[in-house]
Amino acid sequence: MALKITLVRSPIGYSKRQKRTVEALGLRRMNQSVIKPDNPAIRGMVRKISHLVAVEEVADEPVAHEATAEEATTDVSA
Repeated sequence: MALKITLVRSPIGYSKRQKRTVEALGLRRMNQSVIKPDNPAIRGMVRKISHLVAVEEVADEPVAHEATAEEATTDVSA
């Protein structure tokens, strides 16, 4: 499982510690979402800023295959 975390309220006006927690989760602007692994560290961070974020559980999705530079430059001639 993974967690989809969305910033729904601005951290302006909250403590520096809460602002840094939002930043550590990778959230930079309103309504931005990030997907993080479901583990105790992430859950603790979310709990500390639960008034600023919305959280939903999502299934782990496989990462799309990215072509390496070698594969991208290889010319297949028939």
